[in-house]
Order: sequence, then structure tokens, then C-alpha cells
Amino acid sequence: MDVIISERQAARQSHLCWSYDDLAALAGQAERYLLAGLAAGERVWYITPHPADPVAERLHRLPDFAAAVRRGAAAVVPLFSTYSHGHVVDPPTQVAAYAAATDEALAAGHTGLRVVAEATELVRTPAQLESFTRYEHLVDRYMRIRPFSAMCAYDRPGLGDRAVAELACMHPDGNVEDVLFRLHAAAPGDGHAALTGELDLSNHELFRAALDRADLRPVDGELVLSATGLRFLDHRALAHLAEYAGRRDATAVLRTSRSAAARLVDLLDLPGIRVEVTR
Repeated sequence: MDVIISERQAARQSHLCWSYDDLAALAGQAERYLLAGLAAGERVWYITPHPADPVAERLHRLPDFAAAVRRGAAAVVPLFSTYSHGHVVDPPTQVAAYAAATDEALAAGHTGLRVVAEATELVRTPAQLESFTRYEHLVDRYMRIRPFSAMCAYDRPGLGDRAVAELACMHPDGNVEDVLFRLHAAAPGDGHAALTGELDLSNHELFRAALDRADLRPVDGELVLSATGLRFLDHRALAHLAEYAGRRDATAVLRTSRSAAARLVDLLDLPGIRVEVTR
């Protein structure tokens, strides 16, 4: 399905996972996202692995974008000017690079940094995918506290549905509608991570992998998950969460508006989870 990026998604500081079937389908989405950034005073980058990219050509034909390039507010960045083919990103190093670029944008008078990154070539192999999903969660935490936003674009036919799902579930937003849950960074003060959507039989193994990749670190013996946006969870998801917290010698604190979660934890006798029912 060709989902169109909404004005809300384009305008706000956000972290989107955007899957596409061909570059022509991506072009309009990237254009809207980057032009919204320019309108907000941000520096914008379009990162591409393709030497002759129709998206980049279309962007350069836009008067606003061409003028922004001339004044240093926009750039088309070749992916392989930084990375070699088959490169496996180091998550902290990757986040540090974007943090430095964000600081440079602010020092130059921009309100932040916004990026569209065609990242397919960085997740082709299992090792690349494993590392990059970890990076996606780490950079999502950074985005919660600094003015950096990104649309991470992935070629669905080239990667396959499973790989795209593994990436999409680590983002708070996007167009991958067949991913039922998302595990992403929480707002400052709201816990270690946020859970939204539905956790059921179809995705409990994906949830287990997402938890491992998020690599949440307990504070004072607790791992706090903000789950007010979680509409449903079953016993398998709770068991994975209890096991995960146990391996970290912690108690998982699930903050949710659904009292049924507390009853389910009691029925399953999961001492490693405490449910806090919020209003």
C-alpha cells in the first residue's frame, strides 16, 4: 500500500521508518519531509547510495531546495562517501556522528538537523541488520533530547518483509502497517522505553528480539516501560519481559491504563513484573 506521509509526520521532530517499493514512490515522501524541515529552519540532508538517484534529481529541481543547497542548509550526501560496501555500523559511533552534525547545524544558526537516509545497503546481511536495529533504538533515545530527526528508508522488495519488520518495530512512527507493535524511546522522565500497539501470538518472537536489541539498562533495580499506548498484550509477551528483566537482575515496571495486565501478571505468577495502572 502506498501510504502518504502526513503533514503531522513531516512537520514534527520525528523518527520514521519508511519502506518503499521503488525510488519513484519514495521521492514525494522525501520531498515533503525535507521541505518541512527547511520551513522549520533545520539543516536537511538526503543520504543516498545511488550515484544517479531520481529522488536527488527531483530535489535539486525544487527552487527551495536548490537555494538551500547554495546557502548550506541542504545537501545530498553519497552514502558510500562515508561507508564501504558491507560496512557494519557501530551504534554508539553512528549516534555520535549525528550528534556532532546536529551540533554543527545549530552552530551555523539552524534549528536542528533532519535527514532522509536510504539505509538499505547498511542492513543487507544478518550482522548489518543486527547492529543497525540496535543503532535505531539508540539514536531514537538521542532524538528525544536533541533537535535531530530522520526518515529511515528501506527497500522492502530488496530486504523482505521480515527484515523491514525488525527495523520498523524500533521506530515510533512510519508507514509499515503490518508491524503491530513498536518499542521505542520514551519521553524524558517516562521510563526506559515506550511500548505501543499490540503484542500477540504473531509477533512475540519479534518482541523478544526488539527487547534484546534495545539493551535497556536498569536503574535502582527497575526497568520502566511506558505502555499507555499498548492496546493488547498476551502471556507470551509478559513471559519474555519477565525473562528479560530477570537476566538483568531487575523488576520490569509496566505502566499501562489497562488493569487487565495486572490481573494477567497475577494469574501467571510473574514476580519479575510489576504493573502500575495509570489514569
